[in-house]
Amino acid sequence: MTEIKDKSIEVFLDELASKAATPGGGSAAALMGAQGAALVSMVCNLTIGKPKYSAVEEDMKDLLTRSEDLRTELLAMIKADVDVFNKLMDCYGLAKATDEQKAARSTQIQTVLKEATLVPLACAKSCFDVLLLSKEAAEKGNVNVVSDAGVAVMSAYAGLKSAALNVYINAGSLKDREFAEEQLTNLKQVLASADINAEEIYQLVERKL
Repeated sequence: MTEIKDKSIEVFLDELASKAATPGGGSAAALMGAQGAALVSMVCNLTIGKPKYSAVEEDMKDLLTRSEDLRTELLAMIKADVDVFNKLMDCYGLAKATDEQKAARSTQIQTVLKEATLVPLACAKSCFDVLLLSKEAAEKGNVNVVSDAGVAVMSAYAGLKSAALNVYINAGSLKDREFAEEQLTNLKQVLASADINAEEIYQLVERKL
């Protein structure tokens, strides 16, 4: 089966719009983050090698390495979201005719729900990292493509907030409330400065236009 990342944009959007349960919002969130990372890379690639920006050449090369690492991570998360959702659906399909089967089914569901909480949490963290990278791209990058740094921050921000929703919905179904609250606390820490950072970077870009 062809992986989502290897399909055309049109095919991916067709599948997203269809009645199929996957891909869904989690995959879309990861794609938003990956787009943000790709745009940071674009700014870097259009800055590196330009004599006017020789003073920040090494900084931009380092930024490019980091943005590409994040793009790879987020691209992989598109499939990870589909995989964990499918595992969860398989669990819901387990036999429940006897009390023993019901107990086993419930245990399996709860195990996979934990994974389904951690996957979007990891996505949120990576999107936040992209968001922060976009600031450096906007500050140091080629001013002719500073608007692309702005699109990068908004893509990453949208991915972050979208991934957060998937953390909330899956954590809410967990019986292990200690685990759930721990992950919600982790998410809260990621979100704490996201709003203000996104707005500050957006304003920074706007001032340069």
